[in-house]
Amino acid sequence: MERPAPGEVVMSQAIQPAHATARGELSAGQLLKWIDTTACLAAEKHAGVSCVTASVDDIQFEETARVGQVITIKAKVTRAFSTSMEISIKVMVQDMLTGIEKLVSVAFSTFVAKPVGKEKIHLKPVTLLTEQDHVEHNLAAERRKVRLQHEDTFNNLMKESSKFDDLIFDEEEGAVSTRGTSVQSIELVLPPHANHHGNTFGGQIMAWMETVATISASRLCWAHPFLKSVDMFKFRGPSTVGDRLVFTAIVNNTFQTCVEVGVRVEAFDCQEWAEGRGRHINSAFLIYNAADDKENLITFPRIQPISKDDFRRYRGAIARKRIRLGRKYVISHKEEVPLCIHWDISKQIKIYTLEEHDVLSVWVEKHVGSPAHLAYRLLSDFTKRPLWDPHFVSCEVIDWVSEDDQLYHITCPILNDDKPKDLVVLVSRRKPLKDGNTYTVAVKSVILPSVPPSPQYIRSEIICAGFLIHAIDSNSCIVSYFNHMSASILPYFAGNLGGWSKSIEETAASCIQFLENPPDDGALNCTHPLLLAPGLEK
Repeated sequence: MERPAPGEVVMSQAIQPAHATARGELSAGQLLKWIDTTACLAAEKHAGVSCVTASVDDIQFEETARVGQVITIKAKVTRAFSTSMEISIKVMVQDMLTGIEKLVSVAFSTFVAKPVGKEKIHLKPVTLLTEQDHVEHNLAAERRKVRLQHEDTFNNLMKESSKFDDLIFDEEEGAVSTRGTSVQSIELVLPPHANHHGNTFGGQIMAWMETVATISASRLCWAHPFLKSVDMFKFRGPSTVGDRLVFTAIVNNTFQTCVEVGVRVEAFDCQEWAEGRGRHINSAFLIYNAADDKENLITFPRIQPISKDDFRRYRGAIARKRIRLGRKYVISHKEEVPLCIHWDISKQIKIYTLEEHDVLSVWVEKHVGSPAHLAYRLLSDFTKRPLWDPHFVSCEVIDWVSEDDQLYHITCPILNDDKPKDLVVLVSRRKPLKDGNTYTVAVKSVILPSVPPSPQYIRSEIICAGFLIHAIDSNSCIVSYFNHMSASILPYFAGNLGGWSKSIEETAASCIQFLENPPDDGALNCTHPLLLAPGLEK
């Protein structure tokens, strides 16, 4: 076995029955405890003083581990700031019979060094030995920016979500209330649950949270849920030996085969317990799947919010899902297995994403109250796109290749104080074949010697994008938009944290309005809900 790298801490654990769930798989709560312990040891190895968990970024679980297998956790400091450090954690599982290793998770935690007495802490910089060390060191700054922006981004999304309320909260057949999923539990913090300073281990709190969240999710599907991811969260305050920790969990929302459960933790010392006033020390949001007896994923019922609190939690889950989708490309690693995500923005707009290796694809589907032939004419003329899409400043025709194929030069607004982007694209449109009812508008970047890159713009690229317009009847249609994007969109995600999916929704809504109420000047053109936010281009 290879030796740990300098500054790296490695923990290996054989999975015993006591670590497993009823499905014979490693308990996610137990794994979270091991992860937190390993990360803490790495932080203290670098700092030379005691450290405590400040926050944990999104954790995605790609593989399950079973009894008899071995879990190996590697943790090391990627970057030290003034008093805090980012710790990268990589979790592998190995089958002892075959020797095959698989990746379980890649995660990042932030730890804070605790000074001794009144002594001020100023952490030494991390020694960078490899090219990967340098990459992680640079990305750590972007991830830190994400963490600092997280709360503001969420609050902004919540404020703006009211524009979709009438669409989202209509009564829907088969939708259920979440009141029956409420779970409460209490734990007494004992010395084995705490560090040598008497503070409760962060991993122990996460493990207890995962237990109540699993029970809550199971009450919606009456099956054995399994944890797929944990939303980024911060530890709001410490708890100590002797505290009573009260955990409250409830389902917030469902998204087809996954469900989000929110858990709130309050701490009480003896006096606070008697007076009934606690300290809010943590909240976390856990996302579960569930499988039937044939290991097929269960589809969860749609949620029907009833009370004011239901509405707040319902909207919050949608906001967090939007943020996670953008944030994962800064915080997380690339998926080795394609991951398909879908959620309804409203009954008019649906968004799907598919990630394969270093490529992200987006599919947006909209119901439009306009004839298909009119939507086709509006979407295939890009000169009108700036009328409804804020991501486009200008779209000018360079040349007419044929009646149905045009070359355009597109300019986009300034992003992140950088230069504006521009594109040269070929737009091809095709009417339905005989007896068909689907119109097509295809878009692809091209190299044109007559329009070389300009110093005042950053030349961008649309790999493959376009619209399908499918007639429902003489007065309505379904407009689908597809975009195939490269991994070079990282700077956009970092600068527009969680905002790109919201931007898609707003652009889609604007496009629907344009298609249903085109200008009187006969603007028979317009593109559709997202012909590609410039920031999403290469």
